[in-house]
Amino acid sequence: MAQVVVVMNPKGGVGKSTLATNLAGYYANRGKNVMLGDVDKQQSARMWLKLRPPEAAPIQGWDVERGKPAKPPREATHVVLDTPAGLSDKLLDQVIKPAKRVIIPLQASMMDILATKGFIEQLARDKAVHDSDALIGVVGMRVDSRTRAFDELQRFLDGLGLPVLGYIRHTQNYVYLAARGLTLFDVAPGRVQQDLDQWAPILKWVDG
Repeated sequence: MAQVVVVMNPKGGVGKSTLATNLAGYYANRGKNVMLGDVDKQQSARMWLKLRPPEAAPIQGWDVERGKPAKPPREATHVVLDTPAGLSDKLLDQVIKPAKRVIIPLQASMMDILATKGFIEQLARDKAVHDSDALIGVVGMRVDSRTRAFDELQRFLDGLGLPVLGYIRHTQNYVYLAARGLTLFDVAPGRVQQDLDQWAPILKWVDG
């Protein structure tokens, strides 16, 4: 059975596709048969796959049909699902069933914090979440630890009761690589070592 990781947050622009594509790149560069599923109407992950060069470690696309169970193809060993903003209860139930891990990305802004707080409360009430075996963790995105916003984010996360997997800094490395269909794991480690260090605890949790 495939290892399924779902990246979700109903707030748009929080870095879901950045997390999803880089996680798929991590698995691909470990020789896994990885599929990147896109249930986002914007199809960001699917468009990113079209940019991916043929010499890069292969990542297959998977179009998840809305309203049908998100059942991973048999050939996949690892699946990463990128989900849309405005995630409905029905779509949440659809993608949570096969999930082994759920990652909630969150930026250090009050609007993002408030939206995510409501979403986490929704997860706590959702029967499909309770019935699943999925573990849920949070990742701080585009974080600058020198700012007051980061302090506010930390205070919020401290009271969540969910594991904080790590913090991803705000850097053009992600922008530059995404424009070429690449991830941190597709380039020489020395070019992106600081970012790989930030990913280490996230990947340990995902693989655990």
